Amino acid sequence: MDFQNRAGGKTGSGGVASMSDANRDRRERLRQLALETIDLNKDPYFMKNHLGSYECKLCLTLHNNEATGSYLAHTQGKKHQSNLGKRAARDAKEAPIQPAPAKPMVEVKKFVKIGRPGYKVTKQRVPESGQQSLLFQVDYPEIVETIQPRHRFMSAYEQHIEPPDKSWQYLLFAAEPYETVSFKVPSREIDKGDGKFWTHWNKDTKQFFLQFHYKMETRPPPMMAPHDDEAPPGTLPPPPPHGDDEGPPPPMGPPMGGPPMGGPPMGGPPMGGPPMGRGLPPPPPMAPPPDL
Repeated sequence: MDFQNRAGGKTGSGGVASMSDANRDRRERLRQLALETIDLNKDPYFMKNHLGSYECKLCLTLHNNEATGSYLAHTQGKKHQSNLGKRAARDAKEAPIQPAPAKPMVEVKKFVKIGRPGYKVTKQRVPESGQQSLLFQVDYPEIVETIQPRHRFMSAYEQHIEPPDKSWQYLLFAAEPYETVSFKVPSREIDKGDGKFWTHWNKDTKQFFLQFHYKMETRPPPMMAPHDDEAPPGTLPPPPPHGDDEGPPPPMGPPMGGPPMGGPPMGGPPMGGPPMGRGLPPPPPMAPPPDL
């Protein structure tokens, strides 16, 4: 019999594992896996009977005391896992429906509004820096004693009264029992530095003050002016100065008045010398006749 070339055999190694050995190894692996995830002290289905063996109250199976790992292997088996799923589904079905936890509700105050408060808006500018600011004064003579006026900024996209415009924003003032009033102000960056943004509530006069400054807008630096020797594109150079060696000046045109009215008297020589021809010299004078 060939023991070296049989299936699963290798020279110098043990024989092929039997079915019982494979089962024992599988149970040991399942026991190690169960020990990592299951604590027998907290398992509600693990019970030790009066005979010293162990029982599974869920599956009604019996496990001997020598092989405690058999119960751990049983917990990882298909039967125990299936019974766990059925038990969980039955408990969920029989359990009473628990009401969902109530969400914290903010109580909306209801009061009778008596109208809009009086207000005054003052535009200001810092003389030294030219920084612009707005001062708001809102009068609340009938305000509730325990209430202090509130304010907040609102973007143009939060309101639904006017078409939204990103160049504007709204400043809101609210106090009971008056209506909420809003002011439309430019949507520029606000300077919240020290002393640039402040509020004050005067309890004696029932007046609320708020002042804020806009940040100074940085303008781009002006463009550099061209030098004298650099003419802007598209301009012609100046004409050269006239000197003694530059040649005669260009001929002047005829006077605007034109020639004088009238001509020379009849029979007399034309004024201004001999008549101008068409580019030919005048004929020579005729000699006197010879004496007879």
